[in-house]
Amino acid sequence: MTKSSKATSLDIFACDAGWRNYHFVKVTTDDGIVGWSEFDEGFGSPGVGAAIQRLSTRVIGQNVFQHERIHAELFAATRPAAGGVVAQALGAIENALLDAKAKCLGVPCYELLGGKIRDRVRVYWSHCATWRINHPSWYKPPIENLDGVKAMGREVREKKFTALKTNIFSYDDGKPTGWRPGFGSPFAPEINVDRKILRDLRMHLEAIRDGAGPDIDILLDCNFNAKTEGYLKILRSIADLDMFWIEIDSFNPEALGYIRRQSPHPISSCETLLGLREFLPYFREQAMDVAIIDTPWNGVWQSMKIASAAEAFEVNVAPHNFYGHLCSMMNAHFCAAVPNLRIMEIDIDRLAWDRELFTHEPEFQNGHLIIPDRPGWGTEPNEDALRAHPPKTSGGLLNYGRKS
Repeated sequence: MTKSSKATSLDIFACDAGWRNYHFVKVTTDDGIVGWSEFDEGFGSPGVGAAIQRLSTRVIGQNVFQHERIHAELFAATRPAAGGVVAQALGAIENALLDAKAKCLGVPCYELLGGKIRDRVRVYWSHCATWRINHPSWYKPPIENLDGVKAMGREVREKKFTALKTNIFSYDDGKPTGWRPGFGSPFAPEINVDRKILRDLRMHLEAIRDGAGPDIDILLDCNFNAKTEGYLKILRSIADLDMFWIEIDSFNPEALGYIRRQSPHPISSCETLLGLREFLPYFREQAMDVAIIDTPWNGVWQSMKIASAAEAFEVNVAPHNFYGHLCSMMNAHFCAAVPNLRIMEIDIDRLAWDRELFTHEPEFQNGHLIIPDRPGWGTEPNEDALRAHPPKTSGGLLNYGRKS
């Protein structure tokens, strides 16, 4: 049977998400099917929406079933400047086409990816303590000292999650402050790691372990906040702690491979890479134990190809997921279908109005996300709710380190 469902319009939406905005693509077809995806402009990539709008004219009139062809055509049209916000625009369009195609067929998106391997996915509570320290106006209760950090670890255990991820903090007079020089907060472009940061990090990790107890896996995200020397200092300073992984971003696969070979803990990386070509040098270098793939950026279909390459290099994968509920559902379908999965990232601390914005929220049982069986991604934005929370004109990483 040959199916055809042509795209008649492609629109973008945005809404207020506290310290940032959420962004969405809506594809409508000639038979009334609507496909949705979520994308992001706040994680160092302003302008994705503008790229989507410019590319939309080449999508309208095309058969949404032919998402691979459409992606190849859009890539060809942008080849001289492939990557960056252009690649993210292609990913956002691809994800909306997948939703539309799955809804046309009346199946969950994981069926387009080869069918589900698992009914539930183990998750880790991401930005644990981080959101409540860095954004206390949006995520309650605010954390103002080590007792709050310890209580956060205890909350994870009591809510039956089995893993958490936190970040690096500096403590002054007992009060934690996010330490993010790689993102300009504080502005310290040399991004050196001094003794105080090492002491404060260890203190923070010990507090969260004290609250979480011995059976919760703890992950640490270092982001781009050090150079090779600094990352090695961090790893040596916490060598005796029980860590699930240390997440490190590096633009140099050889440098990351050098770090991994000296690390007492597993290394995860690559959440900011776009396309299989960018992953391959890291795979060849055996630079990480777990490859993190941003499926909203890359597109879930393209992300499956990256995961297949990772499997050939004996590497497991995990999705990068710190956006809205639609992104979480998109990642859930990826996790359901990909063989070489390690674990899934999820933000449990949510905005007060998050549940208004989507038709369905993720469902959790004993630290696992239950894979939905509804057609498409299994949730979609509520347009009335989006309009009730108009987007801000600033936010995300572009606001980090700015003096008010």
